[in-house]
Amino acid sequence: MYAVGHAGLSYPGRWMAAVLAFGDPAVLSHRSAAALLGLLRPFHGPIDVSVPSRNGRMHRIGVRLHRCPSLATRGAQPVVVRHRGIPVTSAARTIADLSGVLSPGLVRRATRQAEMLGLPLGDIATDGTRSDLERDFIRLCRMHSLPPPEVNVRIGRWTVDFLWPDEGLAVETDSYRWHRGAVAFEDDHARDLDLRRLGYSVRRFSEHQVRERPTHVAADLAEALGRAP
Repeated sequence: MYAVGHAGLSYPGRWMAAVLAFGDPAVLSHRSAAALLGLLRPFHGPIDVSVPSRNGRMHRIGVRLHRCPSLATRGAQPVVVRHRGIPVTSAARTIADLSGVLSPGLVRRATRQAEMLGLPLGDIATDGTRSDLERDFIRLCRMHSLPPPEVNVRIGRWTVDFLWPDEGLAVETDSYRWHRGAVAFEDDHARDLDLRRLGYSVRRFSEHQVRERPTHVAADLAEALGRAP
């Protein structure tokens, strides 16, 4: 008997115990799979386990059981992988499962994290953004009929949030959470200096400006891109 809800076990230990409690071919899935794969932080509450059948199985305390016959389907991309020795749904399958149980914002966050980790996502569409702020900026450009920028482009030692290469314009969107402190302050100024030396014009917009003053941001971008405001 595996102590699925044993308080002394680490998260990986509890996840492995939950999978073993149902035997092969049970796999970690949904929220728990997202946590194991590093797509989201661990959730408090029941551990999600999926089995590829509809057979009646005994429920166990501390486990949320999902019966998913499609897990047995073979395709171009594997539906089940092993991570840290634990059988778990693939990143693409995990995100598909999450779309039915979590908010769109959390699903987008998991998708972005999977993309940053280089995990295969199959047919899942991504926009290249790494945060909700970056996504809001893309939406701002679209709503104000600005040409779409390239997203998270590598230039030298820096990754630029947004770039219009033909116009020589680089844009950084800054949230207080990630750009506070002396190190971030110095990195931001070093980045701007390097980009200007390479011939780029640099614009910085705060989270407040993007979300609360989008018309002003769009007008400034239009001017920088040589378009009529």
